[in-house]
Amino acid sequence: MDGAMMKIALIFAAGLVLSGCGQIGRDLRNELGLGPRDPSVVENTLQNPRDIPPPASGPVTVAVYQFRDLTGQRRASQTIATLSSAVTQGADAYLVRTLQTAGNGRWFRVVERGGLDNLIKERQLIRQMRELYEGPNARPLPPLVFAGIIFEGGIIGYDSNLMSGGLGARILGIGALTEYRQDEVVVNLRAVSVATGEVLASVTVSKTVVSWQDKVSVLRFNQAGTQSLEVETGGAVNESMNQAVQLAILGAVTEIIFEGERRGIWQFVATPQ
Repeated sequence: MDGAMMKIALIFAAGLVLSGCGQIGRDLRNELGLGPRDPSVVENTLQNPRDIPPPASGPVTVAVYQFRDLTGQRRASQTIATLSSAVTQGADAYLVRTLQTAGNGRWFRVVERGGLDNLIKERQLIRQMRELYEGPNARPLPPLVFAGIIFEGGIIGYDSNLMSGGLGARILGIGALTEYRQDEVVVNLRAVSVATGEVLASVTVSKTVVSWQDKVSVLRFNQAGTQSLEVETGGAVNESMNQAVQLAILGAVTEIIFEGERRGIWQFVATPQ
Protein backbone atom coordinates (compact mmCIF):
# COMPACT_ATOMS: atom_id res chain seq x y z
CA MET A 1 0.00 0.00 0.00
CA ASP A 2 1.49 3.34 -1.04
CA GLY A 3 1.62 6.48 1.10
CA ALA A 4 -1.52 8.04 -0.40
CA MET A 5 -3.60 4.94 0.25
CA MET A 6 -2.20 4.72 3.77
CA LYS A 7 -3.26 8.31 4.49
CA ILE A 8 -6.74 7.65 3.09
CA ALA A 9 -7.06 4.55 5.26
CA LEU A 10 -5.94 6.46 8.35
CA ILE A 11 -8.37 9.32 7.64
CA PHE A 12 -11.20 6.83 7.14
CA ALA A 13 -10.35 5.04 10.38
CA ALA A 14 -10.11 8.32 12.27
CA GLY A 15 -13.50 9.35 10.90
CA LEU A 16 -15.05 6.11 12.12
CA VAL A 17 -13.57 6.61 15.59
CA LEU A 18 -14.61 10.26 15.75
CA SER A 19 -18.17 9.45 14.73
CA GLY A 20 -18.31 6.58 17.19
CA CYS A 21 -16.83 8.54 20.09
CA GLY A 22 -19.89 10.69 20.58
CA GLN A 23 -22.16 7.65 20.32
CA ILE A 24 -20.05 5.73 22.85
CA GLY A 25 -20.29 8.65 25.27
CA ARG A 26 -24.04 8.99 24.77
CA ASP A 27 -24.60 5.26 25.19
CA LEU A 28 -22.53 5.22 28.38
CA ARG A 29 -24.37 8.18 29.87
CA ASN A 30 -27.75 6.72 28.95
CA GLU A 31 -26.82 3.35 30.42
CA LEU A 32 -25.76 4.95 33.71
CA GLY A 33 -28.65 7.39 33.74
CA LEU A 34 -26.36 10.40 33.58
CA GLY A 35 -27.37 13.83 32.38
CA PRO A 36 -29.39 16.75 33.77
CA ARG A 37 -32.19 15.42 35.98
CA ASP A 38 -35.23 16.74 37.78
CA PRO A 39 -34.90 17.20 41.55
CA SER A 40 -36.01 14.26 43.66
CA VAL A 41 -37.74 14.62 47.00
CA VAL A 42 -36.31 12.54 49.83
CA GLU A 43 -38.97 10.11 51.10
CA ASN A 44 -41.65 11.81 49.01
CA THR A 45 -42.85 11.98 45.41
CA LEU A 46 -42.23 15.23 43.56
CA GLN A 47 -45.30 16.72 41.92
CA ASN A 48 -45.29 18.72 38.72
CA PRO A 49 -45.34 22.44 39.69
CA ARG A 50 -47.78 23.16 36.87
CA ASP A 51 -50.29 20.78 38.46
CA ILE A 52 -50.60 22.73 41.74
CA PRO A 53 -54.23 23.75 42.32
CA PRO A 54 -54.79 27.27 43.73
CA PRO A 55 -55.38 27.72 47.48
CA ALA A 56 -58.97 27.76 48.68
CA SER A 57 -58.47 30.74 51.03
CA GLY A 58 -56.42 32.92 48.69
CA PRO A 59 -52.67 33.67 48.70
CA VAL A 60 -50.77 32.89 51.92
CA THR A 61 -48.65 35.76 53.26
CA VAL A 62 -45.14 34.45 54.00
CA ALA A 63 -41.71 35.82 54.85
CA VAL A 64 -38.16 34.70 54.05
CA TYR A 65 -35.41 36.08 56.31
CA GLN A 66 -32.55 33.95 54.99
CA PHE A 67 -31.84 30.72 53.16
CA ARG A 68 -28.17 30.10 53.79
CA ASP A 69 -25.47 27.73 52.64
CA LEU A 70 -25.04 25.45 55.66
CA THR A 71 -22.58 23.06 54.03
CA GLY A 72 -19.32 25.02 54.46
CA GLN A 73 -18.06 23.33 51.29
CA ARG A 74 -15.46 25.03 49.10
CA ARG A 75 -15.25 24.74 45.35
CA ALA A 76 -13.14 21.75 44.37
CA SER A 77 -9.86 22.44 42.56
CA GLN A 78 -7.08 20.04 41.63
CA THR A 79 -4.46 22.74 41.15
CA ILE A 80 -4.89 25.52 43.71
CA ALA A 81 -6.56 26.13 47.04
CA THR A 82 -9.72 28.18 46.59
CA LEU A 83 -11.89 30.11 49.01
CA SER A 84 -14.88 30.16 46.66
CA SER A 85 -17.95 28.38 47.99
CA ALA A 86 -19.18 25.27 46.24
CA VAL A 87 -22.78 26.53 46.16
CA THR A 88 -24.40 29.94 45.86
CA GLN A 89 -24.59 32.26 48.86
CA GLY A 90 -27.71 33.97 47.51
CA ALA A 91 -30.18 31.09 47.52
CA ASP A 92 -32.76 33.21 49.35
CA ALA A 93 -33.29 35.15 46.10
CA TYR A 94 -34.16 31.88 44.35
CA LEU A 95 -36.56 30.96 47.16
CA VAL A 96 -38.36 34.32 47.07
CA ARG A 97 -38.78 34.13 43.30
CA THR A 98 -40.00 30.53 43.44
CA LEU A 99 -42.58 31.41 46.12
CA GLN A 100 -43.83 34.34 44.05
CA THR A 101 -44.35 32.17 40.97
CA ALA A 102 -45.64 28.99 42.65
CA GLY A 103 -48.91 27.83 41.12
CA ASN A 104 -48.76 30.61 38.50
CA GLY A 105 -48.36 33.19 41.25
CA ARG A 106 -51.57 32.25 43.07
CA TRP A 107 -50.11 30.66 46.19
CA PHE A 108 -47.90 33.02 48.19
CA ARG A 109 -47.71 36.72 48.98
CA VAL A 110 -44.07 37.34 49.94
CA VAL A 111 -43.13 40.24 52.23
CA GLU A 112 -39.64 41.74 52.32
CA ARG A 113 -37.54 40.68 55.30
CA GLY A 114 -34.02 40.20 53.97
CA GLY A 115 -33.65 43.98 53.60
CA LEU A 116 -35.92 44.89 56.51
CA ASP A 117 -33.42 47.38 58.01
CA ASN A 118 -33.29 49.34 54.77
CA LEU A 119 -37.06 49.26 54.49
CA ILE A 120 -37.54 50.63 58.02
CA LYS A 121 -34.97 53.37 57.46
CA GLU A 122 -36.69 54.45 54.26
CA ARG A 123 -40.08 54.56 56.00
CA GLN A 124 -38.58 56.65 58.82
CA LEU A 125 -37.13 59.06 56.26
CA ILE A 126 -40.50 59.44 54.53
CA ARG A 127 -42.26 60.02 57.84
CA GLN A 128 -39.74 62.66 58.94
CA MET A 129 -39.95 64.51 55.62
CA ARG A 130 -43.74 64.49 55.70
CA GLU A 131 -43.79 65.84 59.26
CA LEU A 132 -41.24 68.49 58.30
CA TYR A 133 -43.19 69.82 55.30
CA GLU A 134 -46.77 68.92 56.22
CA GLY A 135 -46.69 69.45 59.97
CA PRO A 136 -48.12 67.24 62.71
CA ASN A 137 -51.12 66.36 60.55
CA ALA A 138 -48.95 64.72 57.90
CA ARG A 139 -50.40 61.68 56.14
CA PRO A 140 -49.20 58.48 57.90
CA LEU A 141 -47.73 55.58 56.01
CA PRO A 142 -49.82 52.42 55.75
CA PRO A 143 -48.79 49.67 58.17
CA LEU A 144 -46.37 46.99 57.07
CA VAL A 145 -47.90 43.68 56.07
CA PHE A 146 -46.96 40.90 58.49
CA ALA A 147 -46.57 37.25 57.60
CA GLY A 148 -48.37 34.30 59.11
CA ILE A 149 -45.70 31.81 58.02
CA ILE A 150 -41.92 32.08 57.86
CA PHE A 151 -40.00 29.83 55.47
CA GLU A 152 -36.76 28.65 57.03
CA GLY A 153 -34.08 26.20 55.91
CA GLY A 154 -31.05 26.24 53.68
CA ILE A 155 -28.65 24.23 51.58
CA ILE A 156 -27.79 21.43 54.00
CA GLY A 157 -25.65 19.11 51.89
CA TYR A 158 -23.18 19.07 49.04
CA ASP A 159 -21.43 15.82 48.16
CA SER A 160 -18.87 15.83 45.36
CA ASN A 161 -17.67 12.95 43.23
CA LEU A 162 -20.38 10.56 44.39
CA MET A 163 -19.92 8.53 41.23
CA SER A 164 -17.22 8.79 38.57
CA GLY A 165 -15.72 6.65 35.87
CA GLY A 166 -15.24 6.36 32.15
CA LEU A 167 -14.85 4.20 29.09
CA GLY A 168 -12.20 4.33 26.38
CA ALA A 169 -10.64 2.37 23.55
CA ARG A 170 -7.61 2.74 21.24
CA ILE A 171 -6.79 0.99 17.96
CA LEU A 172 -3.96 1.74 15.55
CA GLY A 173 -3.05 4.78 17.59
CA ILE A 174 -6.57 6.24 17.37
CA GLY A 175 -8.60 6.31 20.58
CA ALA A 176 -11.69 7.73 22.24
CA LEU A 177 -12.43 8.32 25.92
CA THR A 178 -15.55 9.33 27.87
CA GLU A 179 -15.37 10.30 31.55
CA TYR A 180 -18.16 11.29 33.90
CA ARG A 181 -18.69 12.58 37.42
CA GLN A 182 -21.76 13.07 39.58
CA ASP A 183 -22.27 15.43 42.55
CA GLU A 184 -25.34 16.08 44.67
CA VAL A 185 -26.84 19.12 46.42
CA VAL A 186 -29.49 18.84 49.16
CA VAL A 187 -31.82 21.57 50.45
CA ASN A 188 -34.27 21.64 53.36
CA LEU A 189 -37.33 23.89 53.56
CA ARG A 190 -39.56 24.40 56.61
CA ALA A 191 -42.83 26.29 57.05
CA VAL A 192 -42.96 27.79 60.56
CA SER A 193 -46.07 29.30 62.16
CA VAL A 194 -45.44 32.86 63.40
CA ALA A 195 -48.26 32.58 65.94
CA THR A 196 -47.05 29.42 67.70
CA GLY A 197 -43.51 28.76 66.42
CA GLU A 198 -44.58 25.27 65.34
CA VAL A 199 -42.91 23.70 62.31
CA LEU A 200 -45.96 23.08 60.16
CA ALA A 201 -44.20 21.17 57.39
CA SER A 202 -40.65 20.23 56.44
CA VAL A 203 -39.27 18.69 53.24
CA THR A 204 -35.80 17.70 52.05
CA VAL A 205 -34.92 17.67 48.35
CA SER A 206 -31.81 16.42 46.56
CA LYS A 207 -30.62 17.28 43.05
CA THR A 208 -27.82 15.57 41.16
CA VAL A 209 -25.19 17.64 39.34
CA VAL A 210 -23.60 15.79 36.43
CA SER A 211 -20.42 16.53 34.47
CA TRP A 212 -18.91 14.57 31.60
CA GLN A 213 -16.06 14.83 29.14
CA ASP A 214 -15.49 13.28 25.69
CA LYS A 215 -11.98 13.09 24.17
CA VAL A 216 -10.50 11.74 20.95
CA SER A 217 -6.76 11.28 20.45
CA VAL A 218 -4.56 10.23 17.51
CA LEU A 219 -0.95 9.05 17.92
CA ARG A 220 1.05 8.22 14.78
CA PHE A 221 4.76 7.49 14.19
CA ASN A 222 6.41 8.29 10.85
CA GLN A 223 9.86 8.04 9.32
CA ALA A 224 10.63 4.58 10.74
CA GLY A 225 9.37 5.51 14.17
CA THR A 226 11.59 8.57 14.56
CA GLN A 227 8.84 11.19 14.24
CA SER A 228 5.55 11.22 16.09
CA LEU A 229 2.29 13.06 15.57
CA GLU A 230 -0.16 13.35 18.42
CA VAL A 231 -3.52 15.12 18.21
CA GLU A 232 -6.14 15.36 20.95
CA THR A 233 -9.53 17.05 20.96
CA GLY A 234 -12.64 16.89 23.06
CA GLY A 235 -15.22 18.76 25.07
CA ALA A 236 -16.78 18.82 28.50
CA VAL A 237 -20.24 19.64 29.84
CA ASN A 238 -20.76 20.74 33.45
CA GLU A 239 -24.28 21.10 34.79
CA SER A 240 -24.77 24.48 36.45
CA MET A 241 -24.64 24.33 40.26
CA ASN A 242 -26.78 27.47 40.51
CA GLN A 243 -29.41 25.91 38.29
CA ALA A 244 -29.29 22.73 40.36
CA VAL A 245 -29.91 24.72 43.56
CA GLN A 246 -32.74 26.62 41.89
CA LEU A 247 -34.38 23.37 40.74
CA ALA A 248 -33.98 21.82 44.19
CA ILE A 249 -35.69 24.87 45.75
CA LEU A 250 -38.46 24.61 43.17
CA GLY A 251 -38.94 20.98 44.12
CA ALA A 252 -38.98 21.87 47.83
CA VAL A 253 -41.61 24.62 47.40
CA THR A 254 -43.76 22.36 45.25
CA GLU A 255 -43.59 19.49 47.71
CA ILE A 256 -44.20 21.65 50.80
CA ILE A 257 -47.43 22.90 49.21
CA PHE A 258 -48.66 19.33 48.84
CA GLU A 259 -47.30 18.41 52.27
CA GLY A 260 -49.24 21.32 53.80
CA GLU A 261 -52.40 20.16 52.10
CA ARG A 262 -51.90 16.62 53.42
CA ARG A 263 -51.42 17.99 56.95
CA GLY A 264 -54.48 20.24 56.75
CA ILE A 265 -52.55 23.53 56.93
CA TRP A 266 -54.35 24.77 53.81
CA GLN A 267 -56.71 23.38 51.23
CA PHE A 268 -56.86 23.35 47.46
CA VAL A 269 -59.74 24.86 45.52
CA ALA A 270 -62.29 22.13 44.95
CA THR A 271 -62.26 21.00 41.36
CA PRO A 272 -65.64 20.52 39.67
CA GLN A 273 -66.62 16.91 39.21
